[in-house]
Amino acid sequence: MKEEDNPSSIPGERPATVRVLFIGDIVGVGALAMVVRMMPTLKAKYSSDFIIANGENVADGKSLTKKQAAELFGAGVQVITSGNHVWDRWDARELLSNDRRVLRPANYPRENAGSGLHIGETADGIKIGVLNLQGRTYMQTIDCPFRVSDWALDKISEFAQVVIVDMHAEATAEKQTMARYLDGKVSAVLGTHTHVQTADAQILPHGTAFISDVGMSGPYESVIGMKIEIAVRRFLNQTPYKYDMASEGIRIAGVSLTIDVASGAALEIEPFMFPNFERSRTAEPNGGAIEETEIALEQPEEGVPSTLEPGSIDG
Repeated sequence: MKEEDNPSSIPGERPATVRVLFIGDIVGVGALAMVVRMMPTLKAKYSSDFIIANGENVADGKSLTKKQAAELFGAGVQVITSGNHVWDRWDARELLSNDRRVLRPANYPRENAGSGLHIGETADGIKIGVLNLQGRTYMQTIDCPFRVSDWALDKISEFAQVVIVDMHAEATAEKQTMARYLDGKVSAVLGTHTHVQTADAQILPHGTAFISDVGMSGPYESVIGMKIEIAVRRFLNQTPYKYDMASEGIRIAGVSLTIDVASGAALEIEPFMFPNFERSRTAEPNGGAIEETEIALEQPEEGVPSTLEPGSIDG
């Protein structure tokens, strides 16, 4: 929809649609700085009325601080969602307890700090419900996100028709199943956590917008935010290595939603990546030979075989 077609531009009338901007997992302080700097541009480009950002990885990939949350709010974000990494900093518990705009997944046991749902409001007075859930496949076996969503939507429906769900999960199947379960009950189910934007953005049959993963706002010269050489060592050596954040190639991933205010149904979902990836290259004069990238790997100690072959270990 073009900006001039938006009924919200008609003075004195209640807007027929609302536009919600969702920023995918912000990974690292470099990404935070870029999101803050680019927020006015993104808000203007998508004519956003309400902005949500997933902030669970801001503090070097592990949770976020009070100061970092304040930076996002100062840039125009109205609600910060999170996921399993929000608990990686102990001081995040105080933030969750004191600022209800910072969410943790609602299906963690109630004894934990914070809340998993929030009712925000646009400048035009339109209430927006935000629900944060976490999957259980390959993740912590916390409370059932499906049953908790039923409980949460009973609460939210008293105040808001427009509802956005951040489904923070590892398994695509679990995210898709949640979207189908909530189709027609919420405006959007937006997957987070896996840091790779998927190509399945769609409007489901009963009016719920869905994407399996919004993608990472962070350094793309990396492996989902981690330094490439560290990721290679982890896979080759099958032992733990310190998590070191990458810092180059920062991009912002997100989606823009257009939602019917009266029904809460999604009318449009538009994923974006800023800046876009290079998807073509000019052939090099040498025939396009690809230069090898050297990654320094730890060498085995003298006398220790680099591979396990028959007879390499006595006994």
